[in-house]
Amino acid sequence: MDRFHLITVFVAVVDCQGLAGAARKLNMSPPAVTRAVNALEAHLGLRLLTRSTRSVRVTDAGERYVQDCRRILAELLEADESVSGMHSAPRGRLTVTAPMLFGSLFVTPIVTEYLGRYPAVSATCLFLDRVVHLLDEGVDVAVRIGELPDSSMQAVRVGQVRRVVCASPDYLARHGTPRAPDDLHAHTIISASSVTPQPEWKLMDQSALRGIRLQARMITTTNDSALQAAVAGFGLTRLLSYQVAEHVRSGRLTTVLPECEPPALPIHVVHREGRQAPQRVRAFLDLAIERLRMDALLQ
Repeated sequence: MDRFHLITVFVAVVDCQGLAGAARKLNMSPPAVTRAVNALEAHLGLRLLTRSTRSVRVTDAGERYVQDCRRILAELLEADESVSGMHSAPRGRLTVTAPMLFGSLFVTPIVTEYLGRYPAVSATCLFLDRVVHLLDEGVDVAVRIGELPDSSMQAVRVGQVRRVVCASPDYLARHGTPRAPDDLHAHTIISASSVTPQPEWKLMDQSALRGIRLQARMITTTNDSALQAAVAGFGLTRLLSYQVAEHVRSGRLTTVLPECEPPALPIHVVHREGRQAPQRVRAFLDLAIERLRMDALLQ
């Protein structure tokens, strides 16, 4: 039994959401696809798919198994590329992840420049305000903001960002500028939950880091909406320096309490360790590290 063939067929069935679609994709007959799936299920001793006359659904066991199969197929492809000489010319699909706004502002230009250089590569960008697990979700490169936990990943530091408190000049003209952390209690607070899960901001006060628990008038799940509310003059918010840089530069926002900012957060480019990276990953790493280190907003 050719296990590689069987898992290739199984992954195609899941990706195509049906036996007929997988048969077309693999240039096989539908009965041959069915036999391959049956053989794989018999070998494993469990059901991977629930089939009816109209649909094919993946079982819970099948959902877990297909993730492992995709990873195995990707690693086999990379091994083939390495020994066949394709390793020297970037090709294939690159998957990159970063925080949503950071990805839009800084990673997207790098990806488009990279794709312009290497026409045989395509890219998937996962810009999400959550930690994406590189191995489980098949990601090649990640940009992380903040201290990194110990892991088997390789990380290259490329810059840093600050957590800043800001408001519009109009708001500060109407309500005054806070001069000390405790002054924040008298102000309208906009809390972005992806940065501050609770309305508590950690600020430096008399050379010590102190948590200031605040009553947020507005709590939002996105940085963009907190930013827009602050620009509109609604209140004070706390975001990362790169997120507000354009508005501060244009005068739409003013930072306050700069002397109370906590230590800066590092930015790392992270990629998987334990195997030789394919050329498409190495080429992207070289470009991303160079471009991010050159950006004054991140230094």
